[in-house]
Amino acid sequence: MGQLGFFDLSGRYEGLDRKKDPLVTLAAVVPWESFRAEIQAALVRQDRRTAAAERKNAAGRKPWDAVLIFKTLVVQALYNLSDERMEYQVRDRLSFMRFLGLGLEDAVPDTTTLWLNREALARDGTVQTLFAAFDCDLRDQGLLAMGGQIIDATIVAAPKQRNHRAENAAIKQGETPAEWDAQPAKLRQKDTDARWTRKHGRSYYGYKNHISLDRRHKLVRRYTVTDAAGHDSQELDALLDAGNTGSQVWADSAYRSAEIEAGLADKGYTSRIHRRAARNRPLSAREQQANTTRSRVRARVEHVFAHQATAMGSKLVRTIRLVRARMKIGMQNLTYNMSRLAYLHGAAARVP
Repeated sequence: MGQLGFFDLSGRYEGLDRKKDPLVTLAAVVPWESFRAEIQAALVRQDRRTAAAERKNAAGRKPWDAVLIFKTLVVQALYNLSDERMEYQVRDRLSFMRFLGLGLEDAVPDTTTLWLNREALARDGTVQTLFAAFDCDLRDQGLLAMGGQIIDATIVAAPKQRNHRAENAAIKQGETPAEWDAQPAKLRQKDTDARWTRKHGRSYYGYKNHISLDRRHKLVRRYTVTDAAGHDSQELDALLDAGNTGSQVWADSAYRSAEIEAGLADKGYTSRIHRRAARNRPLSAREQQANTTRSRVRARVEHVFAHQATAMGSKLVRTIRLVRARMKIGMQNLTYNMSRLAYLHGAAARVP
């Protein structure tokens, strides 16, 4: 094999362009520099915690560029890659290198670098700030939340814990089993924040991703992350987007109660929440038809969850504790919005 030349590399990139490399559009439509200040601030705070900022001289490797690290985490979320696989793929794939602005001779963020920087962002809850900042960018680009909002939640499973009954009882009380304190290695592998829940007769262990979707553009406008045991309706107030130009709120029957209906009316919203039958009071034909009509709108949120589960691997979160789950699921919601923005730009370009 001959030595790779400049024009050989350029020709390879031209080939990627002919194959519609999706990262090219993503790089072009997202205002990456708008994230720099928040990311840099979180990483500086992490440096201070680890005393790295106390070095007496400037010797040693310079810190990684904040935007490059963030873009790496975005690609990692987009393709559901572990830290090890992410490092390998950046070294191996020209499309990843180009997206990150790296050349063949440049150093690549390694597994430890990715883990440490993600931990810094998770500890400060920075992903929620970045998500809100990107939502402002979407609105600045004319993608206002329109047509009302669709509220729903999905379970994100976590690795099951093999605990004794007494240990589970202590965890549910918000306590750490006493014997675990003497086994720090074991404690580090125990997720005391995830919870069990049942849905459609099956048991699930993990967390929930609660989202508010705007009907017009199918973008996630607000989200929260909780353990799986919390009832969906408890997050409704935190998800309502007052900036949506439509007043209608769609949700499944789990969100319906007299209290919620009254609360929505007081806030100026129009409820499109599914009705549900009660004992000895089945739904009338008219109510069933109304639910069917609502389902046609509410189905849009299922498209989002399906995309996250199949294309982005959100069926399972392989992290320990709620802080990391919020980072993982928050990055999935943020990255979904970025890829959705790229799709909307592409759809607009295809209109004759």
